[in-house]
Amino acid sequence: MSTAQDRFTIGPELAGALMTPEEFDSADDWDESYVYELISGILVVTAPSSEGERGPNELLGHLLRSYEEQHPEGKALDYTFPAQLVPVRGNRRRADRVIWAGLGRLPAVDRDLPAIAIEFVSAGRRNRERDFEAKRDEYLEAGIAEYWIVDRFRRELTVFRGPASGRATHVLRAGEIYATPLLPGFELPVARLFDEADRLREAKEQARED
Repeated sequence: MSTAQDRFTIGPELAGALMTPEEFDSADDWDESYVYELISGILVVTAPSSEGERGPNELLGHLLRSYEEQHPEGKALDYTFPAQLVPVRGNRRRADRVIWAGLGRLPAVDRDLPAIAIEFVSAGRRNRERDFEAKRDEYLEAGIAEYWIVDRFRRELTVFRGPASGRATHVLRAGEIYATPLLPGFELPVARLFDEADRLREAKEQARED
């Protein structure tokens, strides 16, 4: 493996390679057909998110931008990104979406910890355990104020609020609206995210039948 001073390309052929956070951060080129994380010093390579995750994520981004631009308190939202790497416990986790709030300025995205991290659950028990346990603990211990998990399979939005000791958990179902004190006035109708995933799934099934 290269030294921290070297620059190199990260691609799927390096899956399972031992790597330091400095080496991971120094990569200047990526094969963007895949998703990369650094977990316990090992490069983890996975396929991109499915349309059932990307569609609701895009919708959430739209709702956040609309809040920012149209709501009187929308400036509480500093910025939001999809697919952002977050440094936690020496790892590099990729959150499906992050939100910076309360800074009063644009974030330095590689330095400023987001206030909110969001994951859209992928199919499979292993993915569920990663999102509901490993990422939850790492995000909250790092100081992220809220962690949202959008579960289209169970049609639930689970929100964890830190710190890791004394954390609070809120579970919202379709038909409920989530409001966070980090974004005053922002209201998220959680059913819209599930409905968006349903629309994409139904269109895919219809295309198979045609």
